[in-house]
Amino acid sequence: MTATGPLRDPAHRVSPKAVRLWLMEALIAFVLLIGGSYLAGGWVGGSGWPWVPDWFAARPWLLPVTVGVLTTPFLAAEPFVRYAVHRWELSGDVVYARTGFLTREWVFVPVSRIQTVDKAQGWLERALGLATLEIRTASHAGSSTIKGLDYAVAAGLAERLAHRAEQLRDDAT
Repeated sequence: MTATGPLRDPAHRVSPKAVRLWLMEALIAFVLLIGGSYLAGGWVGGSGWPWVPDWFAARPWLLPVTVGVLTTPFLAAEPFVRYAVHRWELSGDVVYARTGFLTREWVFVPVSRIQTVDKAQGWLERALGLATLEIRTASHAGSSTIKGLDYAVAAGLAERLAHRAEQLRDDAT
């Protein structure tokens, strides 16, 4: 709560295409997790170690199946929840962003403290036309990011922030 009332949500959502990005990232993580658990199950199951239960040694495939059954709901739901909670806004001379579901993080970046504004694109982001905006300041917190923006939105916002930060620095001298 602030002195004037509860903290409101930032005005803008990230791009709806971010859900596809996060689903693809979750799928890649899922494949790696299942592959790793398959290798670990085969290694431990076939090791002949006395502490490995006989039922597991006879069925090492149970490990990747169990991992898959337990993680699938979380990996499938996470991109949609992430989209629902990620928001951003440029309000006056402050960039305001909110992320997180279980642990919420609100970030307020005064434009006057911005040193650099960068756009970044991983290969999946580039394929979907998305970008991550990286805002670096002189504060101890370092940089702030807004992930899942349309490339054109990220480019326009980066240009506006850089221009406004330059204006504020010139006004201070």
